[in-house]
Amino acid sequence: MNKGYSEPVFLISAVAEILCIHPQTLRQYEREGLIKPSRTNGKIRLYSQEDIDNIKTVLALTRELGVNLAGVEIILELKHKIKKLEIDLEAGAQFLKDMGKDHIASNLMGREFNVPGYSYDPNVLSKYGDTVIRTLYKNFFLMQLAIS
Repeated sequence: MNKGYSEPVFLISAVAEILCIHPQTLRQYEREGLIKPSRTNGKIRLYSQEDIDNIKTVLALTRELGVNLAGVEIILELKHKIKKLEIDLEAGAQFLKDMGKDHIASNLMGREFNVPGYSYDPNVLSKYGDTVIRTLYKNFFLMQLAIS
């Protein structure tokens, strides 16, 4: 990730102005654990561009989709878990490639995914998102490989 992207440089007043929200809203999001700005030795909050993007996600979920803050917390946690699963999936695919099982690894990283004896409804993919379903299926497949 770009170092400048995660470098904390914005004061709370600047972030509030950029996002057209009250600074107290940012403090509330921090209290709720939705954002974690860096702090200087003097306890001044500093936000990175990454923090601002996370705040934009929170705002979109609450304003556009009507999700409450408890729901936002769950969504952000699931988003983080999916990102971690994707990293694990890539590591699993690399492991399979290293073991000479390129055909399995390419199936694992491809858009089409088939596990013998199991199928999925393409309508589920369009409704809930390709990434989430692929991640779940692929992790299921990795578990099957691990126990066989």
